[in-house]
Amino acid sequence: MTAVEVTGLTVRYDGATALDGVDLTVADHQAVALIGANGAGKSTLVKALSGLVRPASGTITVNDRLAQVPEGREMFPDLTVDDNLRLGAWRRGRRNRDTQRLYELLPDLVPLRNRKAGALSGGQQQMVAIGRALMADPEILVVDELSLGLAPLIVGTLAAHLRALHTDRGLAVLLIEQNARLALDLCDHAYVLEAGRIVLHGPSAELARDPRVTDAYLGAGHE
Repeated sequence: MTAVEVTGLTVRYDGATALDGVDLTVADHQAVALIGANGAGKSTLVKALSGLVRPASGTITVNDRLAQVPEGREMFPDLTVDDNLRLGAWRRGRRNRDTQRLYELLPDLVPLRNRKAGALSGGQQQMVAIGRALMADPEILVVDELSLGLAPLIVGTLAAHLRALHTDRGLAVLLIEQNARLALDLCDHAYVLEAGRIVLHGPSAELARDPRVTDAYLGAGHE
C-alpha cells in the first residue's frame, strides 16, 4: 500500500517555479530519501506535504498519519523538554499526552526531561524534535535535514535511532537531506531533486554507484 504519493506536483512563488512536475512515492514501511543541493526545492516539497504551500498543479495523497521533524528543530526554547514533547501530541480530541512511552523509546532524553529546550545542544534538540513528532503516533515520519549543523558523531547516533524506528516500529520514513551519503545509507530508495525536478530515482544502492550521483554528491568535498 502507498503511504504517500505525489503526482505531477508543481509549486510556484510569485511566478518562479520551485517544483516542476514532481512525482514521488513512499510505500508503507518504506524508507525513502530525497537528496539535492540547497535551492533544489526540497523544503518546498516538505511545505507542500504539510499543507503550508498550495500547489499550482498536481496532487498529494497521504494515506496514513504523518508527522514532521522540521528543519532547524524549531524548539520552544523556554519550555522544558517534557513540555515540548507534549506539544507533539496536541490535536483535537486527543487525550493521551503521556511522555513516558517516548522516554522508553528514546532513553537519552530521560536526563533532559526537565531542562529548558533552549539550553540543549543541537543534537539533543534534534532528538527532542524526533520525539515530539513521534508523540503524534504517526505511520509516516518526514525528517527535514537530520544532519543540519551537527557533528558527524552526533549524526551517527541520530541515524541509528532513525533506523531503529524504521526497522523495529515499521515507520515509513521520508528523509530530506543534503548529506547524500547519509541518506543513501539510511534509506532503501532515493530520489534526486535538481532545480525543482526529479532527475534520478531508484534503489539507493544503485544510485550510490551512479556516476551522476557520485560526481555531484559523493565525491571529494561532499559529506
